[in-house]
Amino acid sequence: MRENNFDFLRFNFALFVVISHSYPLSGNDLTNQWFFKFTNNQIELSSLGLNGFFILSGYLIFQSLERSKNIIDFYWKRILRLFPGLLVVLILTVLLAPFVYESSIPYLKNREVLTYIPRNLSLFKLQYNIEGIFKNNPYHSAINGSLWTICYEFTFYVLLSALLIIINNRRLVSALLVAFFLIMCGGFIFFDTQLNQISKFGMSGYHFINLGTFFIGGSLLASLKIENFKYRNLLLILASVFLITVLYLNLYHLFKHVLLTTLILLIGLKPLKYISSFGKMGDPSYGIYIYGFPIQQTLMYFFNLNLIALLILSVLISIFFGYLSWHFIESKALCYKNLFIKTNVYNKC
Repeated sequence: MRENNFDFLRFNFALFVVISHSYPLSGNDLTNQWFFKFTNNQIELSSLGLNGFFILSGYLIFQSLERSKNIIDFYWKRILRLFPGLLVVLILTVLLAPFVYESSIPYLKNREVLTYIPRNLSLFKLQYNIEGIFKNNPYHSAINGSLWTICYEFTFYVLLSALLIIINNRRLVSALLVAFFLIMCGGFIFFDTQLNQISKFGMSGYHFINLGTFFIGGSLLASLKIENFKYRNLLLILASVFLITVLYLNLYHLFKHVLLTTLILLIGLKPLKYISSFGKMGDPSYGIYIYGFPIQQTLMYFFNLNLIALLILSVLISIFFGYLSWHFIESKALCYKNLFIKTNVYNKC
């Protein structure tokens, strides 16, 4: 398999989200981020992290679909990648929540306790809160506010897989992805305000188009095999120069889907010494992402930390839990990825 920097990028994208969440969870304004100010109030760290996740996901999911033996094989691998880690964090939340629970209603008689796991496992129309938990925290409206993106991710899996099932021609698929990408870019640019007013199945029209455009962009470049482009280094330089230029001109909003998608994939596909082998220790990015928010809320509940203390402690603890989740939950689940495929390969776990 070609060496790349994707594991390192995912790790950092997850940390960007944790760092960004430190601001509202400690009672600070999200716009006070140094990176937001540095980019002339155009790029916020959690947005950069999420956009990066969806770009890489679009690229890798397209390749996964092409490699999969059949559609059952594809969805089984996606289920193993998403749900075991999610289920464990939800179970731990419910088991440990009594230590931070403050309500006149007994914990086990609170109906929201019983619905928390099944509703969040459904991915859509999530339940963010259990009444009585973190109610005195600066940000008291969610136990795990990071879960909202998973339904978008899974929806894009479904849509992309449907496209490849219906159309079994790479050139036609690439042409359609170009069309979808351009239409979605235009919709985002010209109708971003109206998109905020659309909501279906617990998903916002704004986020669906924004994140979906990044996902489709990643899939498009996978279909075009960007990894085989002859002048990748030149394209990387040009994309970097254009990105700096649009940031300076306050035009990032108009060009971000094209420039960021291209730039992140080109950076990911350029192997760097030590960085490209980062994933040898495992992939803690998903664990960091799903554990970071409740870890930060818990730290605020017990210690009422300032911004810097919360940021440093939550990053360190989230990394620890991310690796625990990978080695003891996620990687173990992936041992069963060939369950529905006849194979002589033995997966050691």
